Amino acid sequence: MQVSRVDAVGVIELARPDKFNCLSMAAYRAIGAALDEFEPADSGVRALLIRAQGKHFCTGADLDEVKALREDARQMAEFIALGHRVLQRLEGSDLPVVAACQGLVLAGGSELMMACDVVLAASDFRIGDQHAQYGLIPGWGGSQRLPRIVGLRRALDLFLSARWIDAPAALQWGLVNQVVEAGALADASLDYCAKLATRSRQGLATMKRLARRGLELPLAEGLALEQELAVPALLGDDVGEGLAAFEQRRTPQFSPSPNTRSS
Repeated sequence: MQVSRVDAVGVIELARPDKFNCLSMAAYRAIGAALDEFEPADSGVRALLIRAQGKHFCTGADLDEVKALREDARQMAEFIALGHRVLQRLEGSDLPVVAACQGLVLAGGSELMMACDVVLAASDFRIGDQHAQYGLIPGWGGSQRLPRIVGLRRALDLFLSARWIDAPAALQWGLVNQVVEAGALADASLDYCAKLATRSRQGLATMKRLARRGLELPLAEGLALEQELAVPALLGDDVGEGLAAFEQRRTPQFSPSPNTRSS
């Protein structure tokens, strides 16, 4: 795993191309450590990009590690729990999380991708869940996230058949947000994140919370949550800067640290 920064964008890069960037306990711990570094408001990071080296984004869990862990049920449970904790942190992070995916995105790789907020895919992108082909089941949230994204019938099709779909189909199904030429993915994903990094960190965090939490609530409760969060947001410093910039026809300059005032 390689962790770096490009201006206000934190970058987490899967760096095992010889192993198709398969995910191990060490990889998940490294992602968690990167979140510890990037998430504090005073870190200066305003968007997070997850990408991978080599031809493929990620083809799943490190099967050598899985085979070794089968000798110890406690360690296997920790392997599964660690993946869940990290992926839930990505979903719950105040930072917008963007995945840039090329080549194969399979099994655990698709579970990592689905925990991100926005996905940019290269034209050679293919995604699938081949767990059933080998008597396995998803262990890092795929069984729950995929039906919520694409619907039950499409999810069951991918689960049961273990087939792969290509970038145009993934775009149509809502699994990815944009498809770009393979050679343009690196620049396109960084440009997208750089744009997010100019926004109000507090505003994006609130928007993300409303969208993700609202899916779990009845409509009336989701609307009540929006009302609850709208008042302190509208009284906050970033909204004041945004309105001033609109009136003065300039680009807003939001504060590095989120700041809202209570009523």
